Amino acid sequence: MDVRAQLASVFHLDKCIGCHTCSLACNNLWTSREGTEYMWWNNVETKPGTGYPTLWEDQGKYRGGWELRGNSLVPRTGRRLGILSNMFFNPALPTMDDYYEPWTYDYEHLFTAPPGDTPPTARPVSKITGHYLDVEAGPNWDDDLSGSPIYAKNDVNLASLTPAEQEAMFRIEQMVFFYIPRICNHCLNPACLAVCPSGAIYKRGEDGIVLVNQEKCRGWRFCVSGCPYKKTYYNWKTGKAEKCILCYPRLETGQAPACFHTCVGRIRYTGLLLYDAERIEAMAKAPDTELVEAQRRLILDPADPEVAAAARRSGMSDEWLAAAGSSPVYRFVKEWGLALPLHPEFRTLPMLFYVPPLLPVAASNKTGSYDLTESGFFGNTGNTRAPLRYLSALFSGGNTGIVTDALARLWAVRSYAQARSAGNISESQAGDLLKKSGLTAETAGQIAALTSLPRFNDRFVIPPYRREVDIQETVNPQKHQGQTGFGFSRTPGRGL
Repeated sequence: MDVRAQLASVFHLDKCIGCHTCSLACNNLWTSREGTEYMWWNNVETKPGTGYPTLWEDQGKYRGGWELRGNSLVPRTGRRLGILSNMFFNPALPTMDDYYEPWTYDYEHLFTAPPGDTPPTARPVSKITGHYLDVEAGPNWDDDLSGSPIYAKNDVNLASLTPAEQEAMFRIEQMVFFYIPRICNHCLNPACLAVCPSGAIYKRGEDGIVLVNQEKCRGWRFCVSGCPYKKTYYNWKTGKAEKCILCYPRLETGQAPACFHTCVGRIRYTGLLLYDAERIEAMAKAPDTELVEAQRRLILDPADPEVAAAARRSGMSDEWLAAAGSSPVYRFVKEWGLALPLHPEFRTLPMLFYVPPLLPVAASNKTGSYDLTESGFFGNTGNTRAPLRYLSALFSGGNTGIVTDALARLWAVRSYAQARSAGNISESQAGDLLKKSGLTAETAGQIAALTSLPRFNDRFVIPPYRREVDIQETVNPQKHQGQTGFGFSRTPGRGL
């Protein structure tokens, strides 16, 4: 058993209000430099929708992530020879049009324009070329369906629905959307690392954060196409790849990442997970519909004496073990089974999990009053306004049972909380829902408290970093970083 630590996150989608405060906090801190104008290490998307970059989920177009060929796990971008053959032309690379051309406004014209019959306007100007620009796209262009369903109907996840279901999703009386904030998933099996020719991408040994070595990076950009979530970017000014670093300088001083710290809806949770690195490949080879359960099995119980002993042999301190035992992420993902990975079928084993949305309450107004009894206070998982097949295409590789179980637990917890606080559901009804979902009243209380009433230290359980103790000396860094590019022990070229 090779026990390692991974800082992981949970985003609770029922609490996200789509305000983009997280995106702006990240942008102001990390991507306000020349060459990063189009980068959004954190962005918030509306679902259904095409996202940023456009249609990033379509791996037939972008060739990101992994695929099973026989019993082998192979990057969709290709093996070494395939990468070498596309070294100077990568057909799966997103273009500027897939993102958007960043712009500012010609504010100076407002002050320098000559007198005229009409007031002057500040026309948009490209930040790349400096020329006037007709704005046709943006990082959140299809927010809230953009006022129409035109963009949303191109969502690749709708392919799992019948034509009737697709049509129903966009009827004005049934229309519903929700928000998905996205950052780098800091995957256990990152495809960006596997396809980097220069070996510039690595996972930190102590906390599993995926980083790009700016000295080694040669700007081949295979990491951009290799990442199925499109969370690696190319800096056109420096010629280097950049990505979310999970604000590790803040983490090392005990602070939450900037996007987490500024989140208005308080949807974000951070904590430590322990996993068995020897089983990564076997778990990533599971069938699509079994990948969520396989990823859960990969996560280890920090209270298990065998796991704790193996972690100490790997050089993990008791403080980090204690942090793993108090992790809110472990509870949401492993203990309660509420948080699910985004597109597990990409087989990168992402370490960012989502609590699926419970969608608006459906009630009857036939008697002239708001009647909640006809379909139950929160309805049921069979009449959700976003079809289960759509949610399962996002969060479970098509396994509707996993999403149904998570939603059933969430409904039971909400009903339990309503029965206790508002009294519009009887305690016997709430108890029946808890029993059906496999929860106890004590567990439901814990979930409700961590969802709606958590303190900052409940949501962010960050282990203390002791930089004076070099963990890399006790845990072989090469073993944690994986293979270096095409097998070079040094960066090829430039004598480095």
